[in-house]
Amino acid sequence: MSSTEKLISEIDITAYPATSVSRVWLHIIEDEFGQSCQIPVMIMQGAQPGPVLGLTAAVHGNELNGISVIHNLFRQVRPKELSGTIVAFPAVNVPGLKAGTREFPDGIDLNRIMPGTGGRRHGELYANTFFEKAIQGKLNYLLDLHTASQGRINSFYIRSDLSNEESGILAELQNAEIIVHSPPADGTLRGAAADVGIPSITLEVGNPDVIQKSMTRSGTEGILNVLHFSGMLKGEIKAPEEQAVYCSHSVWLYTDQGGMLSVKPRLAAEIQEGHLLATLHDIFGNPVREFQAEQRAFVIGKSVKPFNMSGGRIIHLGFPGEVTPN
Repeated sequence: MSSTEKLISEIDITAYPATSVSRVWLHIIEDEFGQSCQIPVMIMQGAQPGPVLGLTAAVHGNELNGISVIHNLFRQVRPKELSGTIVAFPAVNVPGLKAGTREFPDGIDLNRIMPGTGGRRHGELYANTFFEKAIQGKLNYLLDLHTASQGRINSFYIRSDLSNEESGILAELQNAEIIVHSPPADGTLRGAAADVGIPSITLEVGNPDVIQKSMTRSGTEGILNVLHFSGMLKGEIKAPEEQAVYCSHSVWLYTDQGGMLSVKPRLAAEIQEGHLLATLHDIFGNPVREFQAEQRAFVIGKSVKPFNMSGGRIIHLGFPGEVTPN
């Protein structure tokens, strides 16, 4: 921790002067030696009052593209041109990031237990303390940046509760390839934020364990659109090169046999009934079975893991459909 990056115990947005960019460490819990376990926070205070936009990345410790998106955004936006505040958390799951793992070190997936509890497991307490200190009562909007899990790759897609008008607008502004209607009822950070009145979406920006420049550009463009739309930053909203596909729901397909899996369609591709999705071979190279699409769909993500046991994921499909806002 450098002399310009102080340790804080609470976030008080009003404490930061206009037209400033501050980088601080927020205390969350203590480690085995009683030392502070802290997360980095970047706060850009604009010249004029306005909304507070929250950005979170690396809730899963091996999902890195979101970190690069936040860095890129802070390089592009000038605080003297900003109205309101951007509060960014480039690495929520610091212990997981250090270990190079998706989960918290005790095995908990932080994005399945939000807003956490004061329970005995470290991850539950960590999630709860983060949520109370960083999210609840702090933000007007939240954009939560993720990537695919280990052994999978993703298109640039958005998860949003499209029955909520504000969340639907946030999703549309991202210029993503696919937008999936996904009411957050599974302990996600997005869902916990929505439960306390913060419109939020999940941005799935590419693949794990890497920094992808193309995904960094795409993620940054969408956040800039939000800043322009909300009046936080002057400028024109950039229209998408192609309109996003809206999906009413999505499902993963799984293999019921083990073997060498080869998934065929490209990301974001449209597939029709009967389309070949994947082939499975045994260890001797003999074909075991083929998987075909049962109906029209779009490829959100897919497995790139060659060897799979029974129950392994094959492909993530989105099914087109409309959702009417409330």
